[in-house]
Amino acid sequence: MADDREAIMARVRGALAPLARRAAMPDYDDGLELARERTGGGDLMAEFAERLRAVNGEVVPDPAALAAALRSRGWMQGYCDPWLWPRLGPAFGEGFAVETSFDRARVDDYRFGITRGVGAIAETGTIILNDAATSSRLAALAPWAHVAVISRGSLYSDLPEAVAALGGDPNVVWCTGPSKTADVEGILIEGVHGPGAQIALFLD
Repeated sequence: MADDREAIMARVRGALAPLARRAAMPDYDDGLELARERTGGGDLMAEFAERLRAVNGEVVPDPAALAAALRSRGWMQGYCDPWLWPRLGPAFGEGFAVETSFDRARVDDYRFGITRGVGAIAETGTIILNDAATSSRLAALAPWAHVAVISRGSLYSDLPEAVAALGGDPNVVWCTGPSKTADVEGILIEGVHGPGAQIALFLD
């Protein structure tokens, strides 16, 4: 499977190599405003937490609360970005089996994945991931629970502010709550195409 993927990606890279430059990004209306009443009284963190809860996500205040939330659900085995683990590890304690290298051959063993988020949007409760900051895209998408650790300074008020801050990054994933679909008879089901639980942790 891995060899097939690498063969496909090699052909894609080969096809892109002769291009002198990539196509320009489409024009974006930076005056765009969502037709929605803002909440939180100007407190971006409170607004983000409210919006994320509205789509069945949650914000935890610190690493100890994160460990407690995972333990209470029985999610004791998972992955953590090796850059984050020295900061988070001391809060986890006994019983957890946390790896800092994601083994694709054992993808079903991981109950949670902890990766860095490049930002978040208060107005929509959206977590932003990109390839540069995400240590393992599979670890962010395959385990039942995804934990995004985000810098407090990367909480943006709205979509235009986030887009302006991200610049020309071509590989951005916008996550608004757990993965969900309503394809079958209009019944909303979570955790079908990605994590069934989305948790945000903000650190300085």
